[in-house]
Amino acid sequence: MSKFAVTKAVLPAAGLGTRFLPATKSQPKEMLPIVDKPAIQYVVEEAVLAGLTDVLVITGRGKRAIEDHFDRNFELEHYLEQSGRDALLAEMREINELADFHYIRQRDPLGLGHAVLIAEQHVGNEPFACLLGDDLIAEDTPLLQEMLAVHERYGRSVVAVQEVPRQDIHLYGCIQPEWAEDNLARIVSIVEKPDPEEAPSNLAVIGRYILTPTVFETLSDIKAGAGGELQLTDGLKQLLKKEKIYGYVFEGKRHDTGDKLGFLKATVEFALKRPDLGGTLRQYLKSLNL
Repeated sequence: MSKFAVTKAVLPAAGLGTRFLPATKSQPKEMLPIVDKPAIQYVVEEAVLAGLTDVLVITGRGKRAIEDHFDRNFELEHYLEQSGRDALLAEMREINELADFHYIRQRDPLGLGHAVLIAEQHVGNEPFACLLGDDLIAEDTPLLQEMLAVHERYGRSVVAVQEVPRQDIHLYGCIQPEWAEDNLARIVSIVEKPDPEEAPSNLAVIGRYILTPTVFETLSDIKAGAGGELQLTDGLKQLLKKEKIYGYVFEGKRHDTGDKLGFLKATVEFALKRPDLGGTLRQYLKSLNL
């Protein structure tokens, strides 16, 4: 059983968003809207729903809009109040009350492993959740809660994995599993973006982690890899030498918003679930006769 309850979430959001240029030339990719809500807000809401009340966002240059979004906007609130738009006013105020927000700037884009490492002073000697904004999990899926329950049972790091077509495994980190329970495996090894013929499985690592503080030790020991970046996968490889890590197999719906097609699919599917948009949008899509 874990010595500490997990209360802190780390959200790395310092990437340059080059796959969405020119849209991300002057705005963070995390602020691109899925319907009418920025992508990062969905991730924060997921963390809060799982009971994580302390949210640390790792930002970088040009990311100030993220901080502004989760802060109060007194002028906007005054305007909404004066115009009698009480429901919208309440929604805006709720955003900055979602959690206790903290921000650390990653001065140079030195990789996901480096972004996690600079969270050490804030996290301290406690386990924490790490949520990547490129993966949006369906709102009705309790993935993070289930991972937290696994961590509570075993007291070790838990990585979310999902089955993908073997020909696509080269796009992900990949684990070699040793099954412990249904949908739960002890990770024997982990490799970043393997060739499909050499991959130990078709279980791909997706952007949800519960990590013990020992990961900071291993991230401090590894050397920069391709592009001069510290890779989280390399840190997890070293962590396996010190502690067990578990892979929780996620069977629900995940949207990869890190590429344009995944982003468009997420926008359409989230909109179809909206009572104010779903019916009309569905009729429109049918009218296209695609």
